[in-house]
Amino acid sequence: MLISRKREKLINAVVYFASNTRHCGKVKLFKLLYLLDFTHFRETGRSVTGLDYRAWKMGPVPLELMQEWEKLESDMADAIDIVPEKVIDFIRELVVPKVAFDDSLFTRRELRLMHDLSIQFIDELTKPLIGFTHEDRGPWDKIWDGGKGNNERIPYSLAVPDSDPNRDAILESAREYEGVAAAAPHGH
Repeated sequence: MLISRKREKLINAVVYFASNTRHCGKVKLFKLLYLLDFTHFRETGRSVTGLDYRAWKMGPVPLELMQEWEKLESDMADAIDIVPEKVIDFIRELVVPKVAFDDSLFTRRELRLMHDLSIQFIDELTKPLIGFTHEDRGPWDKIWDGGKGNNERIPYSLAVPDSDPNRDAILESAREYEGVAAAAPHGH
């Protein structure tokens, strides 16, 4: 199976967060990936994992990973286990890494962002993360719009505030990158 670089980065980002935070269940992982991708896009015009996020009531959801969650593809299953863990009144789907994190796939900026997020949320359960992923007039909130945008795609461009003096340059960079990525053979 040919694995794209984005897929390798996604798998390794999952391994990183599972290795470097506690209580890393599905919801916490999804929120960390969202924060990683949208923060990186705000700074560079590119996401790290290439995931598309949808606005669901509980927050932004990486649809492709959500659809895979019940039966992981072999490459993801080789990298992590999902272990049910009883927590008072619910079952957390704890992400347990089976492989070591490969930092060679990431830029210094990406590594710094993952490090900063894992330090910031190392002990957090899901609830404190909601304040960050559901920020008022943030990307999720703008699309969710009180439920009107249920299951709508959250455009990465919303990560760059209108007030950002570099907004046009970042979005132009994103368009150029998408054009290059679309023209490249799959897997690169």
